[in-house]
Amino acid sequence: MQSASHPAEPHVGAINSKLNWLRAGVLGANDGIVSVAGIVIGVAAATTDRGPIFTAGMAGLAAGALSMALGEYVSVSTQRDTEQALLAKERGELAAEPEEEFEELVGLYQAKGLSSATARTVARELTDHDAFAAHVDIELGIDPDELTNPWQAAISSAISFTIGALLPMLAILLTPPSTRIPITFVGVLVALGITGWASARLGGADPVHATKRVVVGGALAMAITYGIGLAMGGII
Repeated sequence: MQSASHPAEPHVGAINSKLNWLRAGVLGANDGIVSVAGIVIGVAAATTDRGPIFTAGMAGLAAGALSMALGEYVSVSTQRDTEQALLAKERGELAAEPEEEFEELVGLYQAKGLSSATARTVARELTDHDAFAAHVDIELGIDPDELTNPWQAAISSAISFTIGALLPMLAILLTPPSTRIPITFVGVLVALGITGWASARLGGADPVHATKRVVVGGALAMAITYGIGLAMGGII
């Protein structure tokens, strides 16, 4: 019996959902850092005027945040539609063929290692309690009360991208022209190292290799856009 002083532990699905949102937020911030850093460093290589740098950075921030939000909304909406279709299909099967569905549930528990008698007992007790919840849990791995929310995904992605994009924007606009590019470059690499480490830890991967990949990729992106900015600055 659950003690009143110890609240129930979160469902595994809810924990995984929260971890997925955290990973998505970290990756969104990482995208914001790299995308806008590349833009502002490229423009700063072509001109020392803050106006064009600010305009280009803000345009990149707005476009990136909106693109991330739209992409997440479409993706998560598709996922939610699929989940709802699967849930509706399961409801229909339970209503039309309850005995066949019960035997299917018994078989699924046997496949997990339970004996025939134990699997039948477990299936019967769960079916008597909530047949629909029992089936969608083991068959689909879906919690009907924890369906993905496309608006939440869109807003979270836009916010995380914006937060990440603000770092290179502030770094390049608030520093003197003579040092703005190296300071921004270093600041971005540090931030990328943090986001790479965080995303690896959340995903259970090796943080050292993940951090190296993110930092090297970001450095290459900034070097390329810097070179383009220098070339274009000499032409214009």
